[in-house]
Amino acid sequence: MRPAAFITGITGMAVVAGLLMAGEARLGGGTAGEETASAEETATAPAGAAPEAGEPATMSDDRAEMIARSTAPTAPSASSSGDGVATQPADVPQQAETAGGQAASPATKKPMELARPTVENAGILSFGERRLQLAGIVPTPVDRICGPAGRQWPCGMMAKTALRLLLRNRSVSCDLDSVEWKDTVTTACRLGTEDLGAWLAENGWAEAAVGSPLTAAAEKARQAGKGLYGDDPRRH
Repeated sequence: MRPAAFITGITGMAVVAGLLMAGEARLGGGTAGEETASAEETATAPAGAAPEAGEPATMSDDRAEMIARSTAPTAPSASSSGDGVATQPADVPQQAETAGGQAASPATKKPMELARPTVENAGILSFGERRLQLAGIVPTPVDRICGPAGRQWPCGMMAKTALRLLLRNRSVSCDLDSVEWKDTVTTACRLGTEDLGAWLAENGWAEAAVGSPLTAAAEKARQAGKGLYGDDPRRH
């Protein structure tokens, strides 16, 4: 082989080797750059950002907790609503209920003073346009007639007069929800400590209502011949 041809062959092989080495260096530098850029993007990405396709599914516990907190919905305030009015939890009892969970009982009747009632009959009083029936008795009609034939007498009118003479235009105390009412209300009334319904039953001027606690008193008056069960008091 000639020396010139040998030198030329050696030179060509050196050039090819140099080109191959340069290509490997270029390829290595590009990969390193891509890895550097990927690391920078990961470091600057927001905590709650969704991972891109192809990213690894695993992550640290700290990063998982940070993402969960950043994406959790904000809890509504328990102290007030948007209009400034305090809200009430659904399981808090309403004010209409007592502490034991029972509904508050309606207000009981209270003694109220009523001035100078008008006696309509032995059992019904009137205060202007308001009428009140005494509890526990059956009012005696004014036109009731008592006694046997030939000795009859207007016992209904006498019963009314007896109650009117007892009251003598004085005020009475009645158990009511309010001093204003409509139609006719039935309740207990007293003159001082004297229950008016009981007084009528005990003196025989009114019959006891069915189931009334005054039944025994009315029966005792009947057996004693008092009031409606006796003779005409005008003959005495």
